[in-house]
Amino acid sequence: MIESWHSTVEFELRRLEHFTTRAQARTRGAAWIEEYDHDRRHSALGMCSPITYELTHQAHDHEPEQAA
Repeated sequence: MIESWHSTVEFELRRLEHFTTRAQARTRGAAWIEEYDHDRRHSALGMCSPITYELTHQAHDHEPEQAA
């Protein structure tokens, strides 16, 4: 799984952008990860982004149970 993620980073970030410093690469890398977590839909999560999935499940976990 991590190899797939590294491949995505390589294709979508490193090949499309050029960084002159490591600090610039780190900053852009962190921003890319934030964007990835908010925008990417994943088939394993029912085609939701990781953030949407987490928020949905947190909301359901905090709902009071209703008596049948």
